[in-house]
Amino acid sequence: MKKVLLLSALAMLAVAQPKKAPASPPMETSVTLDGSAVSIKYAAPSVKGRKIFGGLVPYGQVWRAGANSATALHTDADLMIGDLAVPKGDYTIYVWPMADSMQLIINKQTGQWGTEYSEGKDLGRVKMKVAKAPAPVELYKMTLSGSGKKGLLQLEWEETMATVPVTVK
Repeated sequence: MKKVLLLSALAMLAVAQPKKAPASPPMETSVTLDGSAVSIKYAAPSVKGRKIFGGLVPYGQVWRAGANSATALHTDADLMIGDLAVPKGDYTIYVWPMADSMQLIINKQTGQWGTEYSEGKDLGRVKMKVAKAPAPVELYKMTLSGSGKKGLLQLEWEETMATVPVTVK
């Protein structure tokens, strides 16, 4: 009887505990361009006082463009991302940061953990326009915006903002 009471009390305690928010919460951004959906699912890490680009995210190495699982891109339309033709479908997004530039990598492998990267599966890479963010950005943010056939993909984190045009073909 004591075991049953103890187990019941432990079960009630477990239920009563508030769920802790994930350190890098799941996020999604989407836009409709020319009637077709484009979306990105990612996990958003925080700066937490760390040096991000050139520190936590080293220059000259592939970064998963978020945290946890690989950052997923879905498009219902054939796109041009920068000067890269991206057929409709599902992809993984990575980033190659440098001290003064950044490349967006579109990779054909999907469903993997974020650090599992195979360069041989790259659809291609495009240069992103990099600028200083107008204000520090604590929580990593990806944004898809636009209207008609033209859109923009924007990444923001720490003091960095990177953009690349997205156009429906």
